[in-house]
Order: sequence, then C-alpha cells, then structure tokens
Amino acid sequence: MEKPLLVVDGYNIIGAWPELQRLGKQHGLAAARQQLLETLSNYQKYSEKEIVVVFDAMDAAGPVQKQQERNLMVVFSAENQTADSYIEALIAKIKNQGRQVEVATSDHAEQWTIFSNGALRISARELATAIRMEQSDIRQTAREKHRFLSGNRLQFTSKQLEQLQASFREDDN
Repeated sequence: MEKPLLVVDGYNIIGAWPELQRLGKQHGLAAARQQLLETLSNYQKYSEKEIVVVFDAMDAAGPVQKQQERNLMVVFSAENQTADSYIEALIAKIKNQGRQVEVATSDHAEQWTIFSNGALRISARELATAIRMEQSDIRQTAREKHRFLSGNRLQFTSKQLEQLQASFREDDN
C-alpha cells in the first residue's frame, strides 16, 4: 500500500505561519521557502507520508518544474498556472487510486474542490499542530531512551575499577 500523500500549498502556508511571514519579510521569500521545506522534510521522516510542496510560479515563464529536494517533491507551477490549479489537477488524477490524500491549505475556496475529489483538507494551523506534536513525541521518546540507558549503566566502585585495571595489567604480562 502506498504511503499517505500530503500536498502542501507552499505560499499559503508561508502566509499563514507567523514565523515564516517574519522570516520572509526580514530575509526574503526564498528564506521562508527554505525554512518551510526544512520543517516539512523533518516532519516527513517521522510521519511516514509522501509530501509534495507546490509553489505558484505565475510570473515565471515556462513549464511546471519538479525537483526532489531533501525527501520532498517540490513543484513550481507552470506559467499562468496557480498552485491551486496544479493541486486540483494532481488530486483529480490520483483520486481513484484509493490513496489517502490530504491537502494543507487555509484557502477556503480551494477546500470544496479538494473535498469533491476525495481528498481531505487540513488548515495551516492543523499542519503546524501536527508537526509540533510529532516533534514533541520525538523529544519524549529520546528522553525515555536516555533515562533507560542511564539507568542501565554499569556502576563500579573505585575499588572494583582498580581490580579490573589490575587484571588487565596481569593479562598484558
């Protein structure tokens, strides 16, 4: 069975997440885009979802550009094509494959098309919450493993260590 698919409306998420909005204003849209991709790449490793991130390329000349970046498929829509229309076409194309598809966008106009093609919509806030929960689970697992490993360390007294060192010296002779 194929992995669930998460399709992310890239610029919509950047516009909805305050930290990415600030980053974009301070360092440019490319910096916000890279931070979004890094965040989604980390999320993908633990969510076991295939993630496609779609950005508008309305003002750029040329066809659709697709590139594998990190563990994500990154798509820039074609000239005169919105990310929304690319996402709609993608979902329509795969709707009969029986694959679970979610679209992350806070564009309410987009949601009806998403629903009519059998996909689920999650808002930018819901995506941020899912990512935070995944990160929290990872930290909790790391803490539990650390506690387990810390509790299972061999404890030697100074005298035992001296005896152990002496036995190694005897073996060398």
